[in-house]
Parts: sequence; structure tokens; C-alpha cells
Amino acid sequence: MRKPKNYVEIEETPGQALRYERHPRGGGFVETTARVDPTAYVHATAYVDPGAVVGPGARIGEGAWIDRGAVVREEAVVGAVGHVGPGAVVGVGAVLGARVKIGRAARVASRARVADDLVVPENRVFVGRQDLVGAA
Repeated sequence: MRKPKNYVEIEETPGQALRYERHPRGGGFVETTARVDPTAYVHATAYVDPGAVVGPGARIGEGAWIDRGAVVREEAVVGAVGHVGPGAVVGVGAVLGARVKIGRAARVASRARVADDLVVPENRVFVGRQDLVGAA
């Protein structure tokens, strides 16, 4: 019996393939030039693209996509089927609901809450609610 591959290769342009390896926590696909902290969780159906950074304790949900050069800071959560656009930044402890789309180079403030299905346009800053996680 053949052992299943622990990676996939996706041809981006003819003759040039990107290699995505499974992350140890969750089994999601992380391109080899992306940096994902070992304490982060990447769901088995999520992708982290080249040059992206996912910080300690961050959670990337089912079917989510972290685009090229995007940054998801520590303890942030990207909900199911969410998309963090190229060069966008999700702040420390921010929570993105399901199907949220963060545009190119947009910013989500630390500890902000982005409701399900919301779109943050490119180059915008979303502040949202500033409730602290676990605050009394």
C-alpha cells in the first residue's frame, strides 16, 4: 500500500509549481515560503499562500484562504471560508466570522470582531468592536 503524500503541488504558471505541505496542527496546506507558527491551527481544507505569516495560537478555519503576503497575528481567528487578501493584516486577537473577505492591503484592528459575510474593502482599516476576549 502506498503512503499518501503529505503535500500538494499546484502549477501557478506553466512550468512553475508551488508546493503546499500539511501543517502539523489541523493538516491545512501551507506553501513552503509561508511562515506558520507551530502553535497555530490550520484546518485540513484551508490554504496559506506564499509569503503569508500566521502567528502563535492563531486559528484558520475550514476552507479559509490566507493570500500572498497576508499576516494573521497571534491568537486571531479566521472563520470558515474566509479570505484574507494579499498584503492584508489581521490584528492580535481579532475574530473574523464565517465567509468574511478582507481586501488587498486592508487592516483589521487588534481584538476587532468582524461579523459573518462582511467585506472589508482593499486598503481600508476595520476597527469594529474592541471587546477583549475573555474580559469580564
